[in-house]
Amino acid sequence: MRERVLVVDDEREICELVAVYLEAEGFVVECLGDGDAALARVRDASAPAVDLAVLDVMLPGASGLEVCRAIRERHAYPVIMLTARGEQADKIAGLSLGADDYVTKPFLPLELVARVKAQLRRYKTYNAASEGREAARDVITCRGLVLDVARHEATLNERPLALTPTEFSLLRILLEAEGAVVSARELYQEIFGEAYYERGSGSITVHVRHLREKMGDSFEDPKYIRTVWGCGYKIER
Repeated sequence: MRERVLVVDDEREICELVAVYLEAEGFVVECLGDGDAALARVRDASAPAVDLAVLDVMLPGASGLEVCRAIRERHAYPVIMLTARGEQADKIAGLSLGADDYVTKPFLPLELVARVKAQLRRYKTYNAASEGREAARDVITCRGLVLDVARHEATLNERPLALTPTEFSLLRILLEAEGAVVSARELYQEIFGEAYYERGSGSITVHVRHLREKMGDSFEDPKYIRTVWGCGYKIER
């Protein structure tokens, strides 16, 4: 079945351009022009399932951030935010609400297509049981933290953790490193499946911060995720 991408942007030209490129790659594209319509679509249980959403931050009616929040209340599929150049606060807010990636306007359509493919590839990989994976690695544990890779479920002291696909992947990579330091470059390349470049470091930093918040962890006195200055991150085992 063809994968469905929901594109929400009030600039009709952008929606049409993105649709042309995504449809050429075999995707079904559904375009909406305002936030209120997007909220209704997200909450409509009878509508066709969405596999990924592309949301502009600035929308008539509800903002893209509100739509992102509504998606995360119901769904785990990837979300890519479109932000204006230089609007760092919007990028951080989107990632904090559960967005998986962001693209700065103006953007190259082929870049967005590449990011859509990368997010869907990663999402499908970690939401299905991987054939041939050693059973011992299907469930990773560390001091009350349990990560079920095959089921894409995480608990901390038996309390479920509502992690986005990016946060789950980040935690899995750190746990599998078994206490070794993993650089921001390595995390970015493995999570997003593409070459690291300068902004990748900031993206990983935000995801780590949000993951810590969900785990009740502390930057100053971490119980699990420790920052190793100039090197990267590691799990305190």
